[in-house]
Amino acid sequence: MSNQWNGPLQEAGPCRYRIPRSYKPQMRTDGVIFASAQMLPDIKSDASPEQVANVACLPGIVGNSIAMPDIHYGYGFPIGGVAATDVEQGVVSPGGVGYDINCGVRLLRTNLRRDQVAPKIEAVINQIFRDVPSGVGSEGRVRVNDAELRRVLQQGAQWAVAQGMGWAQDLDHIESRGRLDGADPSLLSDRARKRGQPQLGTLGSGNHFLEVQEVCDIYDEKTARVFGIDELGQITIMVHTGSRGLGYQVCDDALAVMQRAMNTYKIDLPDRQLACAPVTSQEGREYLSAMACAANYAWANRTCIAHWVREAFAHAMGAAPATLGLEVVYDVAHNIAKLEEHDVSGKRQRLCVHRKGATRAFPAGHPDLPRDYAEVGQPVIVPGDMGTHSYLLVGVPEAMPETWGSTCHGAGRLMSRHEAIRRAKGRDIIAELRGQGIYVRAASREGVLEEMPAAYKDVDVVVEACECAGISRRVARMRPLGVMKG
Repeated sequence: MSNQWNGPLQEAGPCRYRIPRSYKPQMRTDGVIFASAQMLPDIKSDASPEQVANVACLPGIVGNSIAMPDIHYGYGFPIGGVAATDVEQGVVSPGGVGYDINCGVRLLRTNLRRDQVAPKIEAVINQIFRDVPSGVGSEGRVRVNDAELRRVLQQGAQWAVAQGMGWAQDLDHIESRGRLDGADPSLLSDRARKRGQPQLGTLGSGNHFLEVQEVCDIYDEKTARVFGIDELGQITIMVHTGSRGLGYQVCDDALAVMQRAMNTYKIDLPDRQLACAPVTSQEGREYLSAMACAANYAWANRTCIAHWVREAFAHAMGAAPATLGLEVVYDVAHNIAKLEEHDVSGKRQRLCVHRKGATRAFPAGHPDLPRDYAEVGQPVIVPGDMGTHSYLLVGVPEAMPETWGSTCHGAGRLMSRHEAIRRAKGRDIIAELRGQGIYVRAASREGVLEEMPAAYKDVDVVVEACECAGISRRVARMRPLGVMKG
C-alpha cells in the first residue's frame, strides 16, 4: 500500500499550507504545515500530513495542529509536530513528546579559529571519541546508585554542575535552567531507573552526534555578537543527544497507562498512537512528572558530555578550557511538553504545549529568556546532516500567536534508516566525507550509513521556509570539520 498522501493542502500564506477542518469529521481545528512549495512532494510522500489531521482531533486543542518544514512520519504525532491544549479542558499525549524525551542540542562557542583547529581535527575528534562513551547500550563514566539517580532526575543540569561537571554560568543558557519542576522519581518504573543508571554521560546511537564546526556565514551581526559569535571561521561545537534508555522507558510505560485512560475518559481518536489523558487527571499529572524526570536526566546528560568535550578540546589543543572559550550559547529541547502561558484571543491562557521534533523559539522581551539575551530573543539551534550545514536562529514575535513560539528542529529525515543503509550499500561514506574535508569517527559503520547526508532533507531549504513563514530568523550558519557519531 502506498503511503502517498492525497488529502487537501490549501495555500494559506507565505510558506503555509492548510489541511481544512472539514477534511475529517473528528477534526476540531485546521492543520497547518509550514513549508515551501518545493518541499511539498517530499511531505506528501509519507503519511505525516494525515498525522497532522489526526492531532487536530485532540480534545481541548487550542489553535491549529502545526507541523514544521522538517516534518516526517513519527509515532502518533509527526516529527516536527506542535500542538497546544488547554490545561483545564485538554489532554496530554506522550506521542506529542516522543520516545527520546528532551532529545535536544547544546551549542558551545569558542575563542578558536579554523586555522588553529583544522590541522588538529583528527586529534580533537579522536580525543572526544575516547572521552565520551557512545553507541548502542553504551555505559557512562558517571556511576550513580539509585539514590543519586533520583537526585539527577530532580535536579537535572544543576546536579551535574554541582558535581563539578559544568560551570555555574552554563545554567543561564539552558532552557528552563536545565531543570523542570515537578519531577517525581517515585513514578518511574524500576526498569526505567535501571536503564538510566549506567547511561548518564553517554551519547547513544542513531542520529545523536558531537560536531566540531566553523562559522561560515553570519546573517545578523548584532544578534550573533550577543550570542558570542563574532567572526567567520570561528569554531563552535554542537552536542545532540537526549534521555537515552530511561526516556524511552518512561514513554513506553506511559503509553500503556494512557491506552487504558482513553477508555476511562471515553476519548475517541482516529489513531490509538495518540493515546492521551486529561492534563489535570492523575494519569496526565503523573506523566508530566515522569516526563520531567527524563527531561532533567537529558539536561544532566548533555552537561556531563559538554564537560568532557571541554576537557578533550583542552587536551588536544594543549590549553586550559577557560582560555578556549567553550561557553554555552544555548541548550534547547526539541522533544518535550511544557505548561506555558500564551495569549489566546486577547486573553492569557495556560496551555500544555507539545513540541515533538520542534524547538521553542521565544522572542525578545520574553520573561523566560536569560537576561543577556532579553533584547534579541532566544537562540534556536538547528543541526543539519554531517555533510552540510547547521544553523543558529533566533526567535521572533510573529511566531508566538501562530506556533506558540516554536520553529523547526533540524533537517528532517527523507529516508528510513533501513532505506538509507540499502541505498548506501557498497559506498564508503566516511571516505566520501573525508574528501569534503570532514573527519568522521563513529561507533559503527552501520551508524554512519543510516545517517548519510542523502537520508535528510536540505537543511538550507528547511530554514529558509521557517524564515519565509516568519517563525524564526537566521543568525549564523556553520559547516562541519569533524563529527563523532554514536
